[in-house]
Formats: sequence, structure tokens, C-alpha cells
Amino acid sequence: MNAVLRRFAGRRSDWHLNAPSFRLPRPHLGWLGPVAMVASVLVSWFAFSNAQGEDGNVQLGLFVGAASILLMAWSFVLAVRIRLLEPIFGGLDSMYRVHRWAGSIATVLMFWHVQVEPEVENGIRGASKSVADQAEDLAGTGEIMMYILIGLSLIRWVPYRWWRLTHKLLGIPFAFASWHFFTAEKPYANGSTWGIWFGGFMLAGLGAFLWRIVVRDVVMPGHRYTVTSMENVGSVTTLELTPKRRALPHGAGQFAFIKVQHPGLREPHAFTIASSPDSPTLRFVIRELGDWTRALRQVDLVGQDVTVEGPYGTFEPMGSPRQQTVWVAGGVGITPFLSAIDAAAQQPVAAPHLFYAVRSTVDSPIVDRLLAADADGRIVLHLFASSDGQRLTGDELERVFGTNGLRGAHIGLCGPTSLVNAMDAASRQLGASSIHREDFDLRQGFGPDLSIEIADLVSSVRKR
Repeated sequence: MNAVLRRFAGRRSDWHLNAPSFRLPRPHLGWLGPVAMVASVLVSWFAFSNAQGEDGNVQLGLFVGAASILLMAWSFVLAVRIRLLEPIFGGLDSMYRVHRWAGSIATVLMFWHVQVEPEVENGIRGASKSVADQAEDLAGTGEIMMYILIGLSLIRWVPYRWWRLTHKLLGIPFAFASWHFFTAEKPYANGSTWGIWFGGFMLAGLGAFLWRIVVRDVVMPGHRYTVTSMENVGSVTTLELTPKRRALPHGAGQFAFIKVQHPGLREPHAFTIASSPDSPTLRFVIRELGDWTRALRQVDLVGQDVTVEGPYGTFEPMGSPRQQTVWVAGGVGITPFLSAIDAAAQQPVAAPHLFYAVRSTVDSPIVDRLLAADADGRIVLHLFASSDGQRLTGDELERVFGTNGLRGAHIGLCGPTSLVNAMDAASRQLGASSIHREDFDLRQGFGPDLSIEIADLVSSVRKR
């Protein structure tokens, strides 16, 4: 019993709160998207600043309700994974962090709005009183749905495949809330400038929701590939995919969502593309981390069809030809650099220094490949295996490059958040300013991932 409780409690790091990162302190293009989102909410205050009601909270109550609608709409738009938005949000990893925070804050504001219950005097009705009352009842139902669905999103105890299905229901409470907002009594008419402003956001949010679950998932799911090679070594699976028609163009360090056309493996999962941008095939190096990756290893996928959606990501492993390049990777975070190694060999640049932290070097196809790249001069490898008592810290960067030795260098970071944050800080202390990091985690949330334990429990129940 104690072991079960300890597993549910997880580690302290499982409950760590990761706030959105806008590449502070240097202004960055990735600020533009979040700033525009916040500005769209703040400017909406003026729609209610002159509202009259029974108490002084009517303006604030109406505003927080509208802010909840706007943030939910933004959250749905970001979930569509529009590649044109990536630069102004700092990449898809940052877009998803903002998506999650927008949805969570929208839920808090919705709760606040309901507690205030603002009643407008001499306002303009958006619909007849009977229709508005029905819409308010629907909004109350949507409120309960929102609390449950957001709660499921924040706690990682729920397996990814179940969470993904429940996440698709979030469009229902948003539609209910939007209908209530449209029909309720307000200080402006729906046909006014403010009415068009809020109506545009509501339509954008609903349109994005329908696009995500209908067009993206059914009509245009992505590029079609076939698995031509599959290799399991240790805890790592390597998939080689050949395009059935047009190949997916990608850059070094980008990732894609793959959906395997096999029972139990159909939900999309994001993985970094490990093959060179010039390769006619796609290679994915996948480490066993949950129930899906474990199930992947237990079937022979050679000849199976795979749908690939992407590419995504603004991670830049390579700097300019005049810059010294330093890469830091931890565990499966090595994958964007596997693609970049081949790309770097074709450019007139000095061999990048790669600092790689891994659990063990035994039976690792990745380590063998890195050692080969080091031997032929494509990279300068610094390997740290925790099984041998070796630990990668910022002191290693100073030992190799010296104080201020990274001034003007280009740094690429990918791996566990704790490692990336520590090496980011160490790189800045040594003078680096051009730092690119990849923190992609589709779900995040709080608590340990119990997908394997729950999958084992479901399997044992089915066998009885």
C-alpha cells in the first residue's frame, strides 16, 4: 500500500510549476504573440468601463467573464498548431505552454465571473429573455464540464490516450459560454464594434476547435509513410519511414507528430526527427517512457502505414559559420542533434562540441553513433553516464571553455527541464547570448505519469 501511495505522490519535480518562458531578459520575437494575447484581453476592459449595475463590481464581473471567453478562444487557436504563429510565440513548445496557461486562467476567471454574478442595468439584450435564460442554464452546465476537463488536463495521473479524448470535449463548454455571452444583457449591442470584436474571437475559437478535431484529425491528417525498418535496442526504438508520395520537408532540430495505423497506437505522439534534412526517409529515435512507447516495442510495424504531421519547431542547433557551436543534451533530448550532425558536416563550420548526459552507455545505438561522429571529426563529444557516477553540470562548460569562453557562441539545449535550465544559466554566466532551447512537452501538468501502471491494471482486469 505504501508503495502505491509513493507512486501516486511521485517526486517533488513531478509537481513543479513551469511558467511560460519568453526568453528573458532579452527582447525576443517570441514575445509578440503572448503580448498580443494579453493586450486583446486588457483592451476589452473599455467595453464595460461605463456599465451600470446594482453594485460597483458589475464592470469587473463583466470584464472577467469576457476575459475568460477571449483566453479560451486563444487557447483553441493555439491548439491548431498553425506554423505561421510559431515565430511570434517562440516555437510550438512555447505555444503549448501559453495554450495551457490561457485555458487554466480562463477557468479561474470563469469561476470569478460566476461568483460576482454581475447584473447590468439599462443594458442591451443580445436575445429575448427566455433565450438568454436558457443560454445561462447551458453555461452553468458548461461550467461544471470545464472544471472537470481542466482538472483532468492538469493531473498527469490520467493516461495520455484518455486525456486526449476528454480534451476534445472542451469545445462544448466553450460553445455554451459563448452562447451565454452573446445572448446576455450587455452595455453594447452585438452589432456594434465591441460586439464584432468579441464575436470574432468566439467564432475564431469555435472554428479552431472544429478544424482541430475534424479537418486536422480526419480530412487532412498529414503525410503518408510506411515503416521500412524497426530496431529495438535497450529502451530505444528506431523507426525508419519511407514516404508513400510526397516527402515531408524539414529542418535540423524539428519534430513531427506520428500516428501509427495499428490498433492501440493510433493517437498521435510528437517526436523529434533524427534524420538529416537531405535524407529521403524519416528516422525517429523513441525511448520507452510510457504505455504507448512500451506498446510500440511489442509489435512488428514493418510494412505498417504511418501518418506524419509537421514539421514543427523553431529550435536552431546551428549558429552562423563564424560562431562556435555548443550542444547540450540529456537522454532522448539528443534526437534534434542527431539530425544536425549530418547537416553540420555539409557546412563550413567548426565541429560542434556536444555535451551528452545519458543513464548508461551499454547497448546504446545512439552513443555508438555519437562515438563514430566524434571519431571522424564531425563533433567533439563530451559523454557523461550516470551509471558510471558521471554528472553533467555547468562546471564542465567552464572547465572546457574557461571563464567568458562562450562569448559569441551559439548554444543548443534539449533534455530534461532541470538540466536545460541549469546549463542555460551556466552558458549565460560564461558569456553566451545566442541560446536556443527545446522544452517540448505536449501535456505537462502535475504529478507522476501513471500510464504504465494503469495500462497494466486494465490488462489484468481484462484477463480475468
